[in-house]
Amino acid sequence: MTPDQARDAVRDAVHRIVPDADLDVLVPEDNLREQLELDSLDFLSFVELLSERSGRSIDEDDYDKLTSLSACVAFLSHQLA
Repeated sequence: MTPDQARDAVRDAVHRIVPDADLDVLVPEDNLREQLELDSLDFLSFVELLSERSGRSIDEDDYDKLTSLSACVAFLSHQLA
């Protein structure tokens, strides 16, 4: 998955969980859960959507690699390449 594909996957997943989220104001390095006020079920849904979009399983051990927009893009484009 390229970085652009990964960024699109993250944006799509966020919009499906938080439809009114303004991703243009998100700071790429800030904590997504805090910025979007995601509870644990929202975050799990987010991870499942990323997994579906990438075609790869994302294990619970990898959740700490999905803390920010930039971390998600890096994980999807490098770890799942």
